[in-house]
Amino acid sequence: MPTLTGDRKADWTAFETTYRKITDQVPDLRDKLAVVTLEAIVAALGDDHAKWTHDVKQPPDYYDGDGYGLGLEANVDASQADGNLGVALAPLFVTTVPGGTAQAAGVRAGDIIESINGSAPFIDGQATPAINALYPRYPEARPVKLRLLRQSTGRRWSVTLKPGLYQRDLATLQVVRSKLLDDDIGYVRMTEFAPDSADRVLRAISRLQKGRTLSGVVLDLRGNSGGSPTEATRLLSAFVHGKVTAYHCTVDGTCAASRTDDTVELIDLPLMVLTDRSCASACEHFGSAVKDLGIGRLVGTRTAGVISGPAQAYLLGNNTLLSFPAQHHLGPDREVVDGIGVPPDHHVPLTPKDAAAGRDPALAKALTLLHK
Repeated sequence: MPTLTGDRKADWTAFETTYRKITDQVPDLRDKLAVVTLEAIVAALGDDHAKWTHDVKQPPDYYDGDGYGLGLEANVDASQADGNLGVALAPLFVTTVPGGTAQAAGVRAGDIIESINGSAPFIDGQATPAINALYPRYPEARPVKLRLLRQSTGRRWSVTLKPGLYQRDLATLQVVRSKLLDDDIGYVRMTEFAPDSADRVLRAISRLQKGRTLSGVVLDLRGNSGGSPTEATRLLSAFVHGKVTAYHCTVDGTCAASRTDDTVELIDLPLMVLTDRSCASACEHFGSAVKDLGIGRLVGTRTAGVISGPAQAYLLGNNTLLSFPAQHHLGPDREVVDGIGVPPDHHVPLTPKDAAAGRDPALAKALTLLHK
């Protein structure tokens, strides 16, 4: 690397000179070097919302909604495996088996994964990169060998799973799903803060209220990877008015407040929000505001801590997308959430035995709190 001076224009010129000098020596590798160089530049930012999207491929027989991989999901999910392993907690176990070779091999929710390709997923309580192999992306197709333990029977065995395309239950792909629980609790699961998702949640609650009086609402945000901060603010506005839901601040400390939309009709119902380590970005915007503003209570586990700030995408000359934030996010109390997460009011983790038995202790706790 050349010596950098802090003068942006001069530094980029110096970098280009050095870069071209190196790549001219290996012209056959020029394209590959360009890829790894830009990937390294983005990674060096240390920002969880900085991303370069390029060379996206789909399997030949892919149909919208299909899954690719081993056909299982674990308590350490793909987003944690992809750079956020520090938050992972032992043991590693299967939470769901939506299809694929895992389903064909008889893998079940609750099965503990003791090794992956011969490597331990945790050493001295710290997650290892071995967990990455659970979530291959196309065109990765190397078989993955798992050593499993089924606590209910004490059985230990090994299984080799080959990544592939599999069909998923279309119902699970819905961004918003709702149902009535215990005859008086509205349950709404929201998998991302997609466009119009806040209004879809509000319509779902309205439908559940028809012909009955609800005692409260459970909003399940487990596995919600985020999305639009505008949608998060709009949904918060249904539970409180006249408040700041977050601050977005520039590097010089100038902060702009994100305020509730007080045109949204208030829902006068107790609120419980289910969170886990897969609740990230806009999901954490929502969770931190619920906690700071006293709108409701969080039940489950700490959120992901992946909310550096709203990202903006830039189209590059080769039709790839480079995105990164110009501002960083703070909660309503001006606390940093990125890298830390939002702690729940009631810590209720899922265990392998819960997963094997189909129990949902966090939901059970939320219902108990609403019935008090």
